[in-house]
Amino acid sequence: MPRLARPNRPARSRPPRVVVVGDLVLDAVLAPVRSMESGTDVPGRVTLRQGGSAANTARWLARLGARTSLIAAVGRDPIGRALVGTVRADGVVPRIVRVSGKPTGRIGVLVSPGGERSFVADRGAADELRPEDLRAAWFRGADAVHLPAYSLLGEPLGLAGKLAVEQGRVAGAIVSLDLASIGPLLARGRRAAITLVRSIHADLLFATAAETEALLGRYAVDDLLDYAPIAIVKRGAQGATVLALDAAGGRLRHEVATAAVTASDSTGAGDAFDAGFLVTWLTARRAGRTGPSALHRAALAGHRAAARHLTGPRSELPLG
Repeated sequence: MPRLARPNRPARSRPPRVVVVGDLVLDAVLAPVRSMESGTDVPGRVTLRQGGSAANTARWLARLGARTSLIAAVGRDPIGRALVGTVRADGVVPRIVRVSGKPTGRIGVLVSPGGERSFVADRGAADELRPEDLRAAWFRGADAVHLPAYSLLGEPLGLAGKLAVEQGRVAGAIVSLDLASIGPLLARGRRAAITLVRSIHADLLFATAAETEALLGRYAVDDLLDYAPIAIVKRGAQGATVLALDAAGGRLRHEVATAAVTASDSTGAGDAFDAGFLVTWLTARRAGRTGPSALHRAALAGHRAAARHLTGPRSELPLG
């Protein structure tokens, strides 16, 4: 009896593959119920969570279906082991260097009753990733290499971050950069920050409105297109501004409105936005859809991921 031919089915596109380079650290979050008072204590919550801009983005990329790996450095300590287990549990492939003589990085996060955040950074082993730790095989087949600006600062991490950009380019990946934080980025002045960002030649550039103003000064946000052909200004509850160069070199600008999400702690929401945008944009790009509508959908996907981060449960880091 002849075998029946199988009906033609559309081939399922493989999920995008993203390599993230940067920090995997412990966040110690202090959330007082009222303003701090000098010399005494106030009630509130103290939680220990997985942190690091790069790790946050990697976890959300994996949650959203991307094949994701994280290249980072931690100390040879229980905190480092717990952090690696946490990202692995989310489906991230950890490419982790364990550093002797340095503790795993720790960030103190003080969240005011109004939601404003302040940070104390003790980066420890996070800055000890070295260029010689990277392997070319880690970048093969990657669609994108994503870095927060932290990964271009400090030594030797900054050298490793720049080599990761080169390795990604060789592998045919696009490069995505998030400005991440005003203080570290501008520590050596605006001119040095501009030179650094320009030298990366990012294909995608993410920044908050405050980071954009800090980098550009009084210039219009459209000037982010001097640093990347696509730039996204994250505006929190106000949505996002998507900027792009068209085929003729003209500048396009789209304001993407989104529903406001109430949250007492926005830590990591911007990283989740990056992940949502990247997964949607890379999928559309592979299908040849790179126009304004694809950028609009990617921005909405970024907002949805950020909203899920803000409204979902925040698990404490298991140290047992």
